Amino acid sequence: MGLVLVLGFGAARWRAPEDPHSLEEWGVGGRSFGNWVTWFLIGGSMYSAYTFIAVPALTYGVGAIGYFAIPFAIITTPLTFVFTTRAWSVSRRHGFVTLSEFASARFGSPGLGAAVALTGILATMPYVAVQLLALQAVLRTVGFGGEWPLLAAVTVVSVCTFRSGLRAPALLSVVKDVLMAWMLLTAVIMVAMYGGWDHAFQQSAEHFAATPNPADGLLLPPGGHLGFLTLVIGSALAIFAYPHALVGMLAAKDRATVRRNAAALPIYCLALALMALLGFFALSRGITPVDGDLNTVIPRLIHEYFPSWSAGIAYAGLSVAALIPAAVMSIAAANAFTRSLFRPYLRPDAAPVTEARVSRWVSLLVKFGAAALILAVDPAFSVDLQLIGGVVILQTIPAVLLGLLTGWFHRAALITGLIAGLAVGLGMLYAIPGTGGTGHFGGSSWQLGNGSSVYVGVVALLVNLAVVVALTLLLRAAGNPGGADATSPDDYRADAGDDQLQRLDDLIDGLPRKHPVTVDGRGEAGGRHAHRPQSLDDLPGGGLRTR
Repeated sequence: MGLVLVLGFGAARWRAPEDPHSLEEWGVGGRSFGNWVTWFLIGGSMYSAYTFIAVPALTYGVGAIGYFAIPFAIITTPLTFVFTTRAWSVSRRHGFVTLSEFASARFGSPGLGAAVALTGILATMPYVAVQLLALQAVLRTVGFGGEWPLLAAVTVVSVCTFRSGLRAPALLSVVKDVLMAWMLLTAVIMVAMYGGWDHAFQQSAEHFAATPNPADGLLLPPGGHLGFLTLVIGSALAIFAYPHALVGMLAAKDRATVRRNAAALPIYCLALALMALLGFFALSRGITPVDGDLNTVIPRLIHEYFPSWSAGIAYAGLSVAALIPAAVMSIAAANAFTRSLFRPYLRPDAAPVTEARVSRWVSLLVKFGAAALILAVDPAFSVDLQLIGGVVILQTIPAVLLGLLTGWFHRAALITGLIAGLAVGLGMLYAIPGTGGTGHFGGSSWQLGNGSSVYVGVVALLVNLAVVVALTLLLRAAGNPGGADATSPDDYRADAGDDQLQRLDDLIDGLPRKHPVTVDGRGEAGGRHAHRPQSLDDLPGGGLRTR
């Protein structure tokens, strides 16, 4: 762990640019990562401590329903291949670093961009909390109880991120994948040594048969299919809308890198499936969690069955797997705040170095805000924290995901639908009781009364879509025009070799200009970059539509 932290601090010097003090360099690594770095970064941020601790904890606790993460991950792969490639192209051409910037330009509404950014930040907090809960579980297993070890770890990773930006988690992701590959190999050998999967399933089936809970077991209960299906669909859609989901891909150097990495994602799905199965193995071996905390199941399994030296490697891997995505998520949330809230509404004339400085400090607030959330909310399983965040982020799907396909929606309808979806989703979440039937925000599945349940996020999204479509039809019929679309069809197929793209730093919004121009109307007085193109139309082969 000490070596990993030293590596994180030194990442600022890795491929260091001439001018590192910009959001382009700090927030998306200068968009220069190749196949391998992008591969490890995506794996490090998307397949995290949630994968290795929270999902096995769920299969340990309730059985088959915990396996929803595997089909959700599999469905995500082809969707990533299609949608993320389009998002990379339009972001590369216009210099976007966040989905909220895209929504603002696509529908001609800075207000919509601000709403998407606020929603993304709100949804990211629970997701970061999942990672910190996993880290806390590892620390508790090795004897470091209480909150201070967690806060110490958050402080260290915050300093690494503050200094090195996205380069720190990108470099550490390589170490994390090596450590986790070792842990998986050791786990598979361990299962084979203690009776194999057949024995694990037999013992787990006997355990679930003896529990009073009718919803657990190796198979879904008769009323569990709707809840399982809506969890899969809702999670698969939500993952695209999270601010951090796009950061790793935007750091790629070209479209081919994005597509290759999307095509290789099923390898991580295999690792996720193996980790989920370890929940059944832990159950069959009689592993008991520390103080009833199910998040400690996998760390306890490692403690009981791994050789001491191998357990140390596994603990280090799990710790890094928690810190990396927490760092990436906080960077993404900070980028969203800076580009869609701070710059348009607070400091329109902010210099690039100011943008980077604001993002650094906001990233710290996100991490410590997530740590505070752990103390405020106590769901039965830490997966519920991610699912609660999913309910919130799903409400941006019409703007950021469907917006990649069509600009038909009216900006006022999108904002209204977002508010309606959030109201329904948060209201339903508040009404779900906690452990013991008391409290609020006790989960993310709404009981229908007939033994079945439905994921709250899908219900809220359906309400959102209904409002958006109906209101768009009414506004169009009334002759109310929508906002001007600052993108063109060619933008969604742009590549690094496009003749309308010069060096990226010539196109990034926020560099000093002679007069306010470009995609979203941002600009500032001339400076040392005043010789650069004043708008995308000034570039060779120009003609992009701007507003």
